Amino acid sequence: TAAPPPPSTSGTPEDSGRTGLDAASVRRGFFEHVRYSRGKNPETATPHDRFMALSLAVRDRLTDRWVKTARTYYEQDVKRAYYLSAEYLLGRALGNNLLNLNMYEAAASAMQEVGVDLTQLLEMEPDAGLGNGGLGRLAACFLDSLATLGYPGMGYGIRYEFGIFSQDLVEGHQVERADEWLKFGNPWEIVRPEKAVPVRFFGRVEHHQGPDGRPVARWVGGKTVIGVPYDTPIAGYGNNTVNTLRLWQARASAEFDLLLFNAGDYERSVVEKNDSEVISKVLYPNDAFQAGKELRLKQQYFFVACSIADIVRRYLKNHSDFRDFSRKVAIQLNDTHPAIGVAELMRVLVDEKQLLWDEAWSITQETFGYTNHTLLAEAMERWPVSLFERLLPRHLEIIFEINQRFMRQVQIRYPFDVEKQQRMSLVEEGPEKKIRMAHLAVVGSHSINGVAALHTDLLRRDVLPDFATMYPERFNNKTNGVTPRRWLAWCNPRLSKLITSRIGEGWATDLDQLTKLEAHAEDPEFRKAFREVKRANKVDLANHVRDLRWVQLNPDAIFDVQIKRLHEYKRQLLDAIHIVALWMKARREPASVVHPRAFLFGAKAAPGYHLAKLTIRLINGIAEVVNSDAGTTGLQVVFVPNYRVSLAERIIPAADVSEQISTAGWEASGTGNMKLMLNGALTLGTLDGANVEIREAVGDENFFLFGLTADEVIARKKAGYRPREVYESNTELREALDLIRSGFFSPEDRNLFQPLVDSLLDEDRYLVLADFAAYSSKQEEVVRAYQDPESWSKKCIINVARAGIFSSDRTIKQYAEEIWNVKQTRVE
Repeated sequence: TAAPPPPSTSGTPEDSGRTGLDAASVRRGFFEHVRYSRGKNPETATPHDRFMALSLAVRDRLTDRWVKTARTYYEQDVKRAYYLSAEYLLGRALGNNLLNLNMYEAAASAMQEVGVDLTQLLEMEPDAGLGNGGLGRLAACFLDSLATLGYPGMGYGIRYEFGIFSQDLVEGHQVERADEWLKFGNPWEIVRPEKAVPVRFFGRVEHHQGPDGRPVARWVGGKTVIGVPYDTPIAGYGNNTVNTLRLWQARASAEFDLLLFNAGDYERSVVEKNDSEVISKVLYPNDAFQAGKELRLKQQYFFVACSIADIVRRYLKNHSDFRDFSRKVAIQLNDTHPAIGVAELMRVLVDEKQLLWDEAWSITQETFGYTNHTLLAEAMERWPVSLFERLLPRHLEIIFEINQRFMRQVQIRYPFDVEKQQRMSLVEEGPEKKIRMAHLAVVGSHSINGVAALHTDLLRRDVLPDFATMYPERFNNKTNGVTPRRWLAWCNPRLSKLITSRIGEGWATDLDQLTKLEAHAEDPEFRKAFREVKRANKVDLANHVRDLRWVQLNPDAIFDVQIKRLHEYKRQLLDAIHIVALWMKARREPASVVHPRAFLFGAKAAPGYHLAKLTIRLINGIAEVVNSDAGTTGLQVVFVPNYRVSLAERIIPAADVSEQISTAGWEASGTGNMKLMLNGALTLGTLDGANVEIREAVGDENFFLFGLTADEVIARKKAGYRPREVYESNTELREALDLIRSGFFSPEDRNLFQPLVDSLLDEDRYLVLADFAAYSSKQEEVVRAYQDPESWSKKCIINVARAGIFSSDRTIKQYAEEIWNVKQTRVE
């Protein structure tokens, strides 16, 4: 590394090393942090020192805008949107911040001058381990859009020490490792111990009369945990707005008991510290046992209580009472994880701020909005009353009071419908009484939204029909979106450059401008350039896969991609069975191989989800066999381990086919489908989630549709679906399943995949077998279409051109205007 430059005498501002965006300023800032933040000479700095130094130099430039943004919001007393989410899948921050500050070229030039490769520095950053799947990635896209559009907004969550696990593959099996993403520190966060919040658990409730004769409740005793906030700047693209993601870390109220320590009882002296800090240790602890359930509820209440205390504190800076609270505060619940927020805000307003119940309830309903992300009954959280009673006794009283008042309304509206009253109650009766958190969120919010048109329809019709009938005005749809900055401008620079060369740069903040590309779909030269971009991306991915998995993919093959969380309803198993059938046919009839094909999978299965983990082992078993004679069949299979944001950024630009094959009626929306579409992959999918809207946008001729509809799925099951009959009647399917069951793909354990096959033949809950023939037929159509490169390229370009509606900017604008009523605020 070269020595730092001498101090400037050219009149450059003294702090140019902290705020300047040119290469010289970046270089100066980099050297200052090597010395003063890392304590190194340039010659002795390690690659990690250099990564940290550049990140801190970039953070300096964010910080100036960050401070000005906060001051602007405070001085103008703007209404703010607060997003409460248990997950944030942010991905790497350095490259994204360089892009949003428009200083990537300056940073690359500065690093080149001092002999440092910027791309290697970018690769050193771990993905922030704060999320699991689409829910967390959506939250990250929303934060990006809030800042880019200039909306006053803030995210709240948990600073997990260990996020979603790192996935290794050992003999084809998934093996989970702790994700130590904070092992070497995080250059982007700033800890704010002065804003720490005490959070109570356990204890008891005391009731007495206040001076005015009103009943007063006091939650006393129990244990107190301290929530310490860590702030991360979220930069808008091409503007001066820098919003905040505030994550809470749990700390003990007393680090350790000195008396016990001095008495030699070392373990007990730190027991409170360990009990407290486990709350923010790991994302989604296994709740298959009682301690895990308790820890999950603790996590949810911990971050919600911290966040609401913080929101109330901020509001009271400019206000002396709560009359304007809902006019200055909008809180969005990202699924049911933060639903306890309804009871917590009521507790704060009634118990701590002494508001009357009716006034507090009106404020609460006007403040909260609830986003539902699932149609799965098991994902609609319900907590045992006994657990609530022990852990959060005051909240249980408040929920019972909310329920009593709400049920009175239901009784008046439907006086003789006892079954409806039971269905709508916040308390589920049964051998073990449970609190229905989704019901609490619905009753306590003025807005309930689904995340795709079909999902919202099913939400109204099948999941929450009684509430939709009683409160039709509360239900609305907000189709998900993805940020075009990370998911096109950053991850696919070749395509971004090609697009900009034809339609200009405005598309990055106004994705509807992509419609201008449609005219170029007819241009043979543009189609040729588009194909060259795709092939170059495929070569890059092939090289990366070779280094990861020792498989050399053919970049001229059709790259067929299925990347998402592994769950039975997403039907990775359907894809896998089809590959077996395809391989068997290719072995029998070599002439059936029309074009080489590469099937890529990326997915993590929940640690306790046995069938999902078996599916991963099956895919790897298939890959071992199929790849051994790829020269004969033209087929290749790769399961890429440890799927995460930074890996998706490599795979998505290279994909030809986007597998979106969930059982219709099960996927709420999906956003991977949007990212792949935006990068020029064609969707092979069912009419599920946002696939419905993608197909409407691009036209049936540019979408490979197959499978039963949501209504047909229901009808098929009601008619008495017998999967074994499907198996008996389809030779191709039967032979593939028989080969899997025989142990051919698991020679070390011939019975390994028996549970997978049995689950299909005995129940097939997600209609894998019912849709197999249609899926197989549509795959043949995909190959035929790919044989005409001009027509295929045109289809791909039209997909990109019509992706504008799936920008998270559009989604956030709808939230802001239709739910939150927050206004764009310019930061000078």
